[in-house]
Amino acid sequence: MKVHLNLVKSDANPILTVNPEVDWESQAVFNCGVCYKNGYFHMLYRAIGEYENYISRLGYARSSDGVNFKRMSDKPVLSPELPYEKWGCEDPRIIMLEGEIYITYVVLSRSCKQGAGVIRTALAKTKDFYTYERLGIITPDIAIDKDVVIFPEKINGKYVMLHRPHNWVNGEIKKEGKKLLILVDGNYVRWDLPEIPARFPDKPSIWMAYSDDLLHWSGHKILMEPKFRWENWKIGGGCPPIKTEKGWLLLNHGVERETGKTNYRASLAMLDLKDPEKVIYRPEEPILSPELKYELLGDVPNVVFPEGAVLKEGKLYMYYGGGDKCINLATGELSFE
Repeated sequence: MKVHLNLVKSDANPILTVNPEVDWESQAVFNCGVCYKNGYFHMLYRAIGEYENYISRLGYARSSDGVNFKRMSDKPVLSPELPYEKWGCEDPRIIMLEGEIYITYVVLSRSCKQGAGVIRTALAKTKDFYTYERLGIITPDIAIDKDVVIFPEKINGKYVMLHRPHNWVNGEIKKEGKKLLILVDGNYVRWDLPEIPARFPDKPSIWMAYSDDLLHWSGHKILMEPKFRWENWKIGGGCPPIKTEKGWLLLNHGVERETGKTNYRASLAMLDLKDPEKVIYRPEEPILSPELKYELLGDVPNVVFPEGAVLKEGKLYMYYGGGDKCINLATGELSFE
């Protein structure tokens, strides 16, 4: 099977940029989660108001057409409040699951200016996009973990999560006798999960895990590893999986490093509907690359980073950060052969 998705970047790009009149989003507005509910596209976006500590907060915008978004609050809707969020709430993904709205978001144990420390992912839920019930951190203590997406329904009676534990690679794992040690924030600590994966990849990869309650995850195993030239450094999840008649559509990202230059590109994969551990399609080339000024320049240059997607009436709306500075849209028709 092959998947065809010819994405076209919107003429309206960037569709959301900084608001210089509001301090918490005056420097950068980028990586966003998007869902469609009750006739509106709902967007949670990451915003930066200063570069001294680079602390992220989440804002809320809404659109009836998926292109023209209006900010719905002059204040952030999710800001650092609890100790584990002290240094930022980043990179939201929105999941519609069992009639509830969940958000995964990245949290830091130290300032970005101090290396960010142990990067982990937390879960929250909301009914209105303004107020949130924080459910806690869901990634393991021993994982430097981002790019977490959760499937929008149970599969074989289990919740399913994809995550990208950056340090779960061969170069950061070692054995001392019968002990398995892993490098976390500059120190080797004992592997403390009840199960040890069958193997570890050489480069940061997409992993899969399972849960009965959305909070405690187990059965971690590798789903996808870097495979092609344009993802030779690492890969990670992007948007929450979308169910289609042919399989689960996973919009993800790959990162290439060569001669001092880093490129973030968008790609896709198709996973089996009944057994998403089976990858049934991956294209050899990315589906979206940094080409335009708002993608090539910014706080981090050469970045196309997908986090939100909506499939509506056969049309795919994919929302992506450009240069860690602005929010953009690409659309296309999805087809299979």
